[in-house]
Amino acid sequence: MDAFYVSVELQRHPELRGKPVVVAGSGARAVVTTASYEARQYGIYSATPAAWARRRCPDVIFIPPDFQEYRARSRGVMEVLREHVERVEVVGLDEAYLDLTGIERPRAAARRVKAAIAERTGLSCSIGIGPNKLVAKMASDAEKPDGFVVLSREEAQRRFADASPGLVPGIGPKTVERLKERGIVTLAALASMADGQLAELFGARLGPHLASLARFEDERLVETVRVAKSESRETTFERDLRGLGALRPVLHRLTEELCGTLARSRQAGRTIGIKIRLDDFSTHTRARSLTEATNDFEVVHRVATQLLEEFDPPRPVRLLGVRVAGLDESATRENQLELAL
Repeated sequence: MDAFYVSVELQRHPELRGKPVVVAGSGARAVVTTASYEARQYGIYSATPAAWARRRCPDVIFIPPDFQEYRARSRGVMEVLREHVERVEVVGLDEAYLDLTGIERPRAAARRVKAAIAERTGLSCSIGIGPNKLVAKMASDAEKPDGFVVLSREEAQRRFADASPGLVPGIGPKTVERLKERGIVTLAALASMADGQLAELFGARLGPHLASLARFEDERLVETVRVAKSESRETTFERDLRGLGALRPVLHRLTEELCGTLARSRQAGRTIGIKIRLDDFSTHTRARSLTEATNDFEVVHRVATQLLEEFDPPRPVRLLGVRVAGLDESATRENQLELAL
């Protein structure tokens, strides 16, 4: 979907069309969730600090997020997709993969989907078609908004040859910097490197994988059911908190919310972790695995508190989070009660 949250808001506030608009919270440390394309002309994108966005564009208009509405509108979009295509993999409120294998005229089918979304929801989307997920994803982002791009793997390599490796999902900023230090600044340069050379630089698994991404190779299948591997809750503080005494109540609340969600979805996990971001923006994680899966508040809270106390943040804390990973949907309430005892 094109600037999904903002597009939903512009339907409710048509007088703001054509103006720099962002969906963002109001706190001192709020970040932009979605920016209109007018706002993006000022360098304002998702995850941009709201304070910086205001300085960059004094005329930018802020709208508080309404996730309940966005989820409802997302369900409407996904219903349209499933009416037209049998195999749909939803990967977020505003994105999905469609498997067009076996459809005689896939481009025409995709255009029908695009038109149906616009007719039913009034929202625009960009569609990318390719032989695999990675090419399709890159194609969908290539000509936003309202794009429709079809690329083969070879065409994708040529089209994005001079782009930074960071353009490809899965190649993060730290990896981009490490590549840059070695003179590798384009996808073409990365794709041309031998797997052995990359393995020496980045390890036997990551090195060849980076070259594979640069060559737009992707064997992932469209998954019609996506099972979450972890569930977490975290919060960024308006003002940094110092000391365990200030952090324990927050951890208690986050753990209650997390365990409540896990219990309602009948999920449990063996690995309990915490996430701490200090005032110097360094991020630290700690985790511990149990012998049995759990979603019991007392168990999760006890382990998370132990991890927090063992880390004992040496500086004021900007963000705190708690996570349960290794989710096991088959875990029953009886398992949890037995473990708690």
